[in-house]
Amino acid sequence: MSNNISGKVVVITGASSGLGEATARHLSQLGAKVVLAARRKERLEQLVGELIAAGGEAVAYQTDVTRADEVKALIQGALDTFGRVDVLVNNAGLMAIAPLSDVRVEEWERMIDINIKGVLYGIAAALPVFQQQNAGHFINIASVAGIKVFSPGGTVYSGTKFAVRAISEGLRHEVGGSIRTTTIEPGAVDSELKFGSSHQQSRDFVVDFYKQAIPAESVARAIAYAIEQPADVDINEIVLRPTVQEF
Repeated sequence: MSNNISGKVVVITGASSGLGEATARHLSQLGAKVVLAARRKERLEQLVGELIAAGGEAVAYQTDVTRADEVKALIQGALDTFGRVDVLVNNAGLMAIAPLSDVRVEEWERMIDINIKGVLYGIAAALPVFQQQNAGHFINIASVAGIKVFSPGGTVYSGTKFAVRAISEGLRHEVGGSIRTTTIEPGAVDSELKFGSSHQQSRDFVVDFYKQAIPAESVARAIAYAIEQPADVDINEIVLRPTVQEF
């Protein structure tokens, strides 16, 4: 293969379902060596088995992205297994939609821990490796809710995704000489993200809104597009929505 993906070592968080799983399958088919991370160990192991059976190279590490030590161990595991890391896809996320007036502080903190700190922990673990290699690629999953505030209900979620965009742009500016940074901002994409809210009215609204969702494979193709570019081309931002989605 000459797709500039074959042989690359790609670490993917939130890989047990949705965007992460679809990305793992797509990149593995294109010849990437995938390192899969999520909390659900059984789902990861099943996916790894399927990828290997299809001729791919894959390994899984049970990882909670809210724990910096576990994310560091994930990157070290990728190095121990494959000798390098070429791409980190910071995909793990939580979308807990509810009105601010409900004051669901625990859910706010959970979204901050996963959506913001999880990305930062990934950067902290992979950046020294990329700098030593003088090459690497961060792909951070934000959202269209990081471009326009999704309110009422999604104010804190939007805040976390605005933060991902800001962190990604600052990262690009600081280390962009040899390290690439891509932010992916999807609209409604079919995944478990829509089930993240414990507020029933908001959950019902989101599930109905996601009836227009496009398949997770759509995002996987966008990620592959960013990775496959020559080393001197950095795709900084990709926004994709269902054609019918207005927001």
